[in-house]
Amino acid sequence: GKGKGGGGINMNATAKFAVFDVPGVSQPDLSPAADSKAPAKEGQQGRRAKAGSGPKIEGAVLIGGDSFQKREKDPEWLKQRQSVYESIKARRSAELDSKKQVAITVTMPDGKVLEKDKEGNSYMAWKTTPFDVANTISQGLANAATVARVTYATFAEDYSAFEDGMEGEDMLSDAMADGGVEGGESSEKTLLWDLTRPLVGPVAKMEFLKFGDDKEANTVFWHSSAHMMGEALEHLYGCKLTIGPPLAGGFYYDSYMGSDSIKDDDYKPVEQEVNKIIKQKQKFERMVITKEEGLELFADNPFKVSILTTKVPDGGRTTVYRCGDLIDLCRGPHVPNTGKVKAFAATRHSATNWLGDTNNDSLQRMYGISFPDKKMLKAWQENQEKAKERDHRRIAAKQDLIMFHELSAGSAFWLPHGTRIYNKLIEFIRTHYWDRGYDEIITPNIYNLDLWHKSGHAMHYKDAMFCFDVEGQEWAMKPMNCPGHCLMFGSTIRSYRDLPIRYADFGVLHRNELSGALTGLTRVRRFQQDDAHIYCREDQIEQEVLGALDFMKNVYNTFGMTYKLELSTRPAKALGELELWQRAEKALANAMDSFSGPGSWRENPGDGAFYGPKIDIKVMDAMDRVHQCATIQLDFQLPIRFDLQYTTDSKEKGQQFARPVMVHRAMLGSVERMFAVLCEHYGGKWPFWLSPRQVMLIPVHADFNDYCSEVQQRLHKEGFYADVDLSKEKFNKKVRTAQVAQYNLQFVVGKSEVENGSVNVRTRENEVKGEMKIDDMVAMLKQLTAEYK
Repeated sequence: GKGKGGGGINMNATAKFAVFDVPGVSQPDLSPAADSKAPAKEGQQGRRAKAGSGPKIEGAVLIGGDSFQKREKDPEWLKQRQSVYESIKARRSAELDSKKQVAITVTMPDGKVLEKDKEGNSYMAWKTTPFDVANTISQGLANAATVARVTYATFAEDYSAFEDGMEGEDMLSDAMADGGVEGGESSEKTLLWDLTRPLVGPVAKMEFLKFGDDKEANTVFWHSSAHMMGEALEHLYGCKLTIGPPLAGGFYYDSYMGSDSIKDDDYKPVEQEVNKIIKQKQKFERMVITKEEGLELFADNPFKVSILTTKVPDGGRTTVYRCGDLIDLCRGPHVPNTGKVKAFAATRHSATNWLGDTNNDSLQRMYGISFPDKKMLKAWQENQEKAKERDHRRIAAKQDLIMFHELSAGSAFWLPHGTRIYNKLIEFIRTHYWDRGYDEIITPNIYNLDLWHKSGHAMHYKDAMFCFDVEGQEWAMKPMNCPGHCLMFGSTIRSYRDLPIRYADFGVLHRNELSGALTGLTRVRRFQQDDAHIYCREDQIEQEVLGALDFMKNVYNTFGMTYKLELSTRPAKALGELELWQRAEKALANAMDSFSGPGSWRENPGDGAFYGPKIDIKVMDAMDRVHQCATIQLDFQLPIRFDLQYTTDSKEKGQQFARPVMVHRAMLGSVERMFAVLCEHYGGKWPFWLSPRQVMLIPVHADFNDYCSEVQQRLHKEGFYADVDLSKEKFNKKVRTAQVAQYNLQFVVGKSEVENGSVNVRTRENEVKGEMKIDDMVAMLKQLTAEYK
């Protein structure tokens, strides 16, 4: 990853189009009432704020200026910032001293209620920390935990979320979303909480999360590690830090270095500096600041000033964290101290831009990875080497499958052999559609923007759409299929007897991704989905979901991939009747129980889309990497927006019509992305049924060339991809060349084979199967195809 890349934070603008995130309606209004002076409550600590809330930081402005002039070790402004911090800390300490310490109880997940520590002292609000509670149970638990997840029964009477800096927007939310970090369990009272941060009320449920066991613990661990890397960058070079979010696997920090840039030679010094920070076991310290205090604290950093000025309302508060002499704007939480990190590595670097806008200041991005055990880092590094070998971009280039061109950035050119795989994947899904009662349809690629206003997408996603003028009106290329399918459903009167209706569409979709975010086939501008929408009655939800789960199981079993299921339920800002949500969630849960048994799936409370609950399907490839490709999403809102109805069997007035429930579902998701996933899953060794190079015929002498060509023609007519090596290379070289090119089978032909009307079969792994009659060989290939082997 050197060069232009990374895609930076989009501080407001629009949420990125996830492959399956199809909202379909306008987001609920998160702004405060006109007469309210309180800031909008969004993005509580420990959960990711939804993109698109809060004021927008204006782009296309160069603000870095001469804030960084040259590399400087331990710059003087570090001491100045520390001095300001200490003066603010004195004010906050006085506020904390005024709080009333009252006895609280803490309930553990098993229902056990704890009231006192090991010395018999009562737990107290504003004093007792999760670490104290863990230590009551065992020192081992306290030392092993990364972070706590706290569900409060109530908050202390003198607790104010505003005063505590807990209102407003999480400034890393968009960057974390772009980096694959998902929101975890959340509600107004369920929060991730620093182990060393005093509790602010009685706890209804206290959970201790450990790195490796919980994805939110991993996120916190890597977020803390990003701060440590940021501290090293400040110490070594005096760069101006901008943002440093955790990712799904690691973290990065963006910094302003003027015309300077990060180089490979910088990796080792950064690693050495971080190792010093680890040994110092610096405490992570949380502190609330006012907007005015923040502007004083970060007066020398124009990027932090920009964030504070735009994202924190006048009179508002936010939080910073300190470790060593690093002080950074941050919602947290963090690990107790830097000693929790035992192994760190700088992994790569790239250039990016402030806010992801190429008109803004150029920034330097350094990526890193860390673990609580050195053995984990070694294993990760070994896996990275394997991943490089399996990178779909490397394999696709080597096998002549796809190409890209700057004249259509983000859109793949599918070469003949790549197109063979692409079409096979679509044919595979079409076979299932035929067997499972889906109707394939074709819908337009371009629509008047009025459609997207009706669906709600224009308000929130227009920046990610390709828009253009048609006869004085604004049109756009479709980024998803669902609004068009709603038009089709609503085009005629539907009866309850017609349902379910299952529309399947392989239509081409376009999304206007930032050029810096484009990555191989995993982030593109042009793609197709195995997209389908099911319109059904409420009483049909369970059966339709069960059918979709069976579809998914068959697909991923065919690919040789395992999967896990998660049910994401009603979020705090959900639209629609509570009773409908509860019935729908119960139907999904029943379907999942029927499909894989009770206890075989986990629930993500509050993590559903605002328009309906969903089933997330996490699939694991051959390298145990997790991919989210398939999903099953209920939607109550799009049928309302398009006024979709069907006639019921009721004669009662007011009951003759009902709204269908819409199910968004996809198995592959983006065909492009699934191609990339499978390319790396198989390591370029495609199974026979999917392979673009199935058979290579190899004559041992030129005398047998004609016979080989005849066999090749027979195989071609039977629908197989077969080639003949008519080169003058030696026999062993021909065999090896075919195996390296990943031909599944080599058919060797000599005098005996010509006389017997046969071929001698070898596999890609150089296993000699022996002589086989042509008809028997064709039957074998047909069986391999039919069994998806």
